[in-house]
Parts: sequence; C-alpha cells; structure tokens
Amino acid sequence: MSAYTASSLKAELNERGWRLTPQRETILQVFQNLPKNEHLSAEDLYTLLQNQGENISLSTIYRTLKLLSRMGVLRELELAEGHKHYEINQPYPHHHHHLICVRCNKTIEFKSDSILKVGTKTAKKEGYHLLDCQLTIHAICPRCQRALLPL
Repeated sequence: MSAYTASSLKAELNERGWRLTPQRETILQVFQNLPKNEHLSAEDLYTLLQNQGENISLSTIYRTLKLLSRMGVLRELELAEGHKHYEINQPYPHHHHHLICVRCNKTIEFKSDSILKVGTKTAKKEGYHLLDCQLTIHAICPRCQRALLPL
C-alpha cells in the first residue's frame, strides 16, 4: 500500500460509491501534515479545525474518521481507556506499535518486524487481506512507578 493522496483517496471512494467531499479532503490533509508520532482524537481534530477557521461539525468528523479507518487510510488507536485516537496509516514498512503508560498516558512508538510478520502470515493463511497490524502494550512507565512507591 502506498501513501494516500487526495487523488488516490478520491479514486478509492468513487470505486465504493462515495465522494471525496471537501471535508474529507481537509481531514486527510490534517493527518498527512501531522508531525511524526502525533495522534489526534476526534475532539482534538475538531478543535484544530475550528482554530484554522474550518467549519466541520463534530458528527462529520466522527463519520469521516470511521470511514477512513475502515478503508485503511487511518489507523484507529485505543491509546487511553475509551479514547480513540487516529493517525495516518503509513505504508509498509512504516507500521509501528505503541507502549502506553496506563497512569499518565505517555505513549512510545516502536517497530517490530516479527509482529508484522506474524500478522501478515496469519492473515494470509486465513485468506484475509491485511490492512494494518498493530500491537498496543499497556504498562506503567518508570516515572509513574516511582510515584507509586511508598516514601
């Protein structure tokens, strides 16, 4: 899979009977321009767009994030309990995984070829087409461990 452009997204949406609306294109551009290792929740995206003078409703943002995730354009991440975040789904070999502190939500991204190989092999064996492979590890970071120790 290659990186998404407006024209490749438009072609894929048209193929499925949908349109590349100005709102969908704007949301795609935001994710394409996000600094490395940054993730956005729907609420973060809404605030960012409002600050840029874009008038896209929160319900349109939720629908677009869900659509782009189902298509494999975005990765849906469950970084904090009950709070979904999104990032652009980079083409192989840029898949990465997340190590998250359950206390402070600090998130570290890491790569692992062995996890991707297992995911690819399993999907292929079962006849699936792999869109994404991600591992999320929930742990407690060293700083929070120190804070939890009795004095």
